[in-house]
Amino acid sequence: MFNTASKIKSWNEALKTVQAVQQEGGKVVFTNGCFDLVHVGHADYLEKARNLGDFLVVGLNTDASISVGKGPNRPIASEFSRSRVLAAFGFVDLVVLFGEPTPKELIEVLRPDILTKGDDYSIETIVGADFVLANGGSVQTIPLVKGHSTSAFIQKITSTT
Repeated sequence: MFNTASKIKSWNEALKTVQAVQQEGGKVVFTNGCFDLVHVGHADYLEKARNLGDFLVVGLNTDASISVGKGPNRPIASEFSRSRVLAAFGFVDLVVLFGEPTPKELIEVLRPDILTKGDDYSIETIVGADFVLANGGSVQTIPLVKGHSTSAFIQKITSTT
């Protein structure tokens, strides 16, 4: 029986789960983002992120934090919707919401073994990279599927109406 909602955890629940995975020798991968209007680029990216380790944690921006960063018309999909869709992916093991401007604090709490972002970032610009590296972890970028972005998707939808 599936229960995708059980993959959506508070910070404290996520920490306990991450620590249990690491104590068993598993490598925890962390990534973050808005994941508004999930598309093939997101699916490809998250699948590749999960393949870097044994357990994938996705830090998901809250609705309020997205509105601050991207404007009052975003997100399109609510945090409830976005978190449930992400949790439905078999390669996503855990989803944790964060409302801070960056995931820095969440990364420092969870202490992942591997931190990843898309290749539109450099390691020097990835929030939390210095912390993960200083604690013996690694930071990697993943090639993005060209031509697939939420902004382009929204642009296409709005130009056809």
